[in-house]
Amino acid sequence: MSGPKTAMVLAAGLGTRMRPLTNDRPKALVEVGGRALIDHMLDRLAQVGVETAVVNVHAFADRLEAHLLARSATGVMPRLIISDERAEPLETGGGIRHALHLLPDTPFWVANIDSVWIDDDGQALEAVAAAWDPEHMDVCLLTASTAQSMGFHATGDLFVAETGEVRFKDAGESAPLVYVGVHIAKPSVVSGGPDGPFGLLPIWKRLTETGRVHGVAPTGLWMHVGDPVARDQAEARLAG
Repeated sequence: MSGPKTAMVLAAGLGTRMRPLTNDRPKALVEVGGRALIDHMLDRLAQVGVETAVVNVHAFADRLEAHLLARSATGVMPRLIISDERAEPLETGGGIRHALHLLPDTPFWVANIDSVWIDDDGQALEAVAAAWDPEHMDVCLLTASTAQSMGFHATGDLFVAETGEVRFKDAGESAPLVYVGVHIAKPSVVSGGPDGPFGLLPIWKRLTETGRVHGVAPTGLWMHVGDPVARDQAEARLAG
């Protein structure tokens, strides 16, 4: 399959909005449709040819590591590597930068663990991989229409031009698309970042000024599992 063979899976969040479901576990281990959120994402990545996933851990790190070890013991792909953030959660950009020594010096997938979806042909991540062009972009985002998504910003996040370039909305503006938690990126996106925690959005916004952030919007139903109500809604939709 096309696309990177390595992924960074962001699983170190505290999951405060998901309480009480996260009173005894990390958000990554909250179940939707009988499977942990992280397994939904790892399985999606495996389907697109990802062979190795680096997973960062912080909240209930021992429990998450045990779950990942048990998953690995079954032989299912991808191969898993832990990036330890027990000392301090480092946010999206900081978490990736902290794990760069575990990642390739070539582009890789980055995935949150709180998005699940039902896509029409099972090819959403393939669409991102097909659009990826390292000569013309540093980041390629998986996006979705606000009309085809649940639990994301109702007023959207961004616009994607016909040529694929992304523009993030301005203050007070509404946008037709949301970012749904998966992208391909070059290591250089975070390699120059500061020590400690930092987010990706300010970096992306700077990169859009030179057209280096692109996006695709496959059809489907996209669900952000951010709190217990959203979890129940997603579970109902997955059940059909």
